[in-house]
Amino acid sequence: MKALQFLAIVLTALALVPGGAHFFSLPNKIHLTEGNYFIVQNIYRGWALFGIVLFGALFANLALAWAMRGQRAFVFVLICLGCLVANLVVFFAFTFPANQATNNWTQVPGDWQQLRWQWEVSHAVNAVIAFVGFCALALSLLVKEK
Repeated sequence: MKALQFLAIVLTALALVPGGAHFFSLPNKIHLTEGNYFIVQNIYRGWALFGIVLFGALFANLALAWAMRGQRAFVFVLICLGCLVANLVVFFAFTFPANQATNNWTQVPGDWQQLRWQWEVSHAVNAVIAFVGFCALALSLLVKEK
């Protein structure tokens, strides 16, 4: 059980990294000119691999929830699991379409500014959701059983 808890918390923490980076860079990026914004977006090439971490966190938390069913901490693991699923929903509803419309920010469509807002805000929302999930998972480790 301890190894599963460790795996879940490490993978969930790693899943926070890209969202946190996007969250904290948003104020500096949101008003860049078209040319500068598209240049800056190139730093995210290869970040799609973080999806592996997110799915790893999802499966680790699913296994942890299964192992902790019937315990008081179970609800906190479920909250984390729900947050990880919500991350995927937000990504595929908002972030992914913006990536597709811009060919991963290599082509400038006419509505690029709206897509920028969609992309940036969806990442910021996902950062908050991931943080809530991480906190819930951390709380699950602190709950004492009777």
